[in-house]
Amino acid sequence: MSLQFDFPAGLTTERFIAKLGNMARTQLVSRQYSLKTYYDSFDWRLYTKGITCEFNRSKAASTLLLKSLENDLIIASTEIKEVPAFSQQFQAEEIRNILAPVLEMRALLPVCTLDYETYHLNIINNDEKTVVRLTLEEHELFNNRVTLQPIRGYDKAAEHIIEILTAKLGLMPTNKPLLLTALKLQGRKPNDYSSKLAINLDPDMRADIAAKYIYSHLLKAIKDNEQGTIADTDSEFLHDFRVAVRRTRAGLSQLKGVLPDNITAHYTEFFSWLGQSTGSTRDLDVYLLNFTEYKNTLPASIRADLDPLHDFLAAKQQKAQKELAKKLRSSKYLSTISEWEQYLKEQAPLKPVEPNAKLTIKQLADRRIWKSYKRVLREGRAITEQSPSEALHELRKSCKKLRYLMEFFQSLYPENQIKHLIKNLKGLQEVLGSFQDYAVQENKLKLFSEEMLNNNIHANTLLAMGVLIQNLDTLRCNARNDFSSKFAAFKQEENQSAFKSLFTAKA
Repeated sequence: MSLQFDFPAGLTTERFIAKLGNMARTQLVSRQYSLKTYYDSFDWRLYTKGITCEFNRSKAASTLLLKSLENDLIIASTEIKEVPAFSQQFQAEEIRNILAPVLEMRALLPVCTLDYETYHLNIINNDEKTVVRLTLEEHELFNNRVTLQPIRGYDKAAEHIIEILTAKLGLMPTNKPLLLTALKLQGRKPNDYSSKLAINLDPDMRADIAAKYIYSHLLKAIKDNEQGTIADTDSEFLHDFRVAVRRTRAGLSQLKGVLPDNITAHYTEFFSWLGQSTGSTRDLDVYLLNFTEYKNTLPASIRADLDPLHDFLAAKQQKAQKELAKKLRSSKYLSTISEWEQYLKEQAPLKPVEPNAKLTIKQLADRRIWKSYKRVLREGRAITEQSPSEALHELRKSCKKLRYLMEFFQSLYPENQIKHLIKNLKGLQEVLGSFQDYAVQENKLKLFSEEMLNNNIHANTLLAMGVLIQNLDTLRCNARNDFSSKFAAFKQEENQSAFKSLFTAKA
């Protein structure tokens, strides 16, 4: 197992090598310029799972290392010329198996790069045999570091060198990844982006000021994901972009009488346009992300027949992506987003005239969440086995609005209670979402098959798509059947009492 040591301040590499040479037989094997680039997804999925990914380049070799964040020990390594964007593109199975379940659809992106000099030193004995290997990293901006690699059979030699390094040369054992130091120098922190909503509100904050604060938080998420969406870096940029847009729309529609009516109307229209503009690309992203799952629902003998559908979807996605990128570079988008940002930065009026602006945000949150919850109950109770699909779709939209309100204002309520209620709501949302998604996918695939029929697609592909459509229809029916039990769990007396006690005004 390799061990790492940080140099004390002021000890240069040259002095270190000279001093060590006076106490042990050293052999300088090589000295070379090196680059170390750390990679992670945009939302820090590797870091969150306790993994660092570093790509070390020099003239001698280029190596990718996965290390434990806790102790900087190597988990897996592979020699590669460049880092692929996605986990499934790695040839090394060990690396692929570690990264794929963590990164999923997210791309690996460079987080920061360090340049340094690498010295490879061998400690040799009287028989001219190497007994310990040392790798020195000489950095300009922070303390140098040495990695000691013991060699089997020479444990005493390793112990002797460790004694020299620590007791006589003043080096300190470390297991802290250089990533944390490098980020600090750049003024960054790990997990500086997360798609999770975490807005801390003061319960006594005036409602119009708090609303602006919420919208500013959502605008930051939109802008954070803007360039990744335009570049199509990975599908999650657009997903997070759309979620922030939907949350903004939900806020504007649910928090009425807080901002001036003309402002609310203008930006409701804009964010509605933005939601529609991004919809087609996101739908196609989802089809491509689900494609392997689609194939696996088919009999093995006809799975390959579905491959032309993937090519068809990929071509449509690229076309839709270009149209989306054009809209996000348009003057309509750029000027309106800029105007929205400026409006949110403006100081709120001392005496607002809007009917709900002077309420505390806690008062408004209680009212809106309770009203939204009662609507969900009312719509859910009205659904029977004979109800049309549209009724479930409307309920799904109502649940989504309720969920967004609860997430906006969760800091105003006891954490364990609000999270429990959100979790219950998620269970209902999932079955409603599945029902809607399967229905939309089923209808879209029918339209795609008609479109592909005009492009001389082989009959076997159309037959495979027909089987897939039948499978989706079965899943849709199953989701519809699951609705009753999910809604029954959501409307149970215990859950209703919890909502009432948390969100109705206290006497």
